[in-house]
Amino acid sequence: MSKEKIEIGEQSKPRFEFRTFGQNFDEIHKRMARLSVPIPEKVWERHSDEIYIMSRTNDINNTKIRNGKMDIKTYVQNVDGLEQWNPLMKGEFPMKTEMLLKEVFPAFQVEIPSLTKDEYTYEEFMQMINAHPDLQAVRVYKQRFGYMVNDTICEYGIVLINGARVVTINSESTELNDILKTMKDIGAEGIENINYLQAIKRVIGMIDKPLAN
Repeated sequence: MSKEKIEIGEQSKPRFEFRTFGQNFDEIHKRMARLSVPIPEKVWERHSDEIYIMSRTNDINNTKIRNGKMDIKTYVQNVDGLEQWNPLMKGEFPMKTEMLLKEVFPAFQVEIPSLTKDEYTYEEFMQMINAHPDLQAVRVYKQRFGYMVNDTICEYGIVLINGARVVTINSESTELNDILKTMKDIGAEGIENINYLQAIKRVIGMIDKPLAN
């Protein structure tokens, strides 16, 4: 069976991913850049401001808000140390109460607050998040540099988590072996796989564990 060709910035079937976070991946970044094939200019460098909603009781659903739109992904499986995530829901504000009751708050796995309106604006939703004892909104700024190594989409990113600076590297593809080869080629073998959900919780102290370095 032929491999699916994936493009940076384009959707494909669910991918597997290696990602990690730490303070310094300069050597890995250097190798990633040198091994990369040419990529579209639109993904050379990207910037974004996002809000991640952290839940003390959930480690499988990853919720972020960007430009007024909510995106929730759910953890599917881990194969050979690589994680697979699938889209769980997409929505935008103002958001219907039915969606909050049936999809959003169940994804947080927390007690659902009293909802008395038919829909809620972004500001009203954030007020509920900030008032909930098990939820925390975290501001995340990303500066991402894109690459393509061994047919895997790669990235080096500078990330500010509530202002705390960390860096991240990743390789993702529908093909497990291509990611494993890329990890070896860029010198990332043996480094802990840390997703955004885990990294943010470690930085804000919701999980008592360090990053990769």
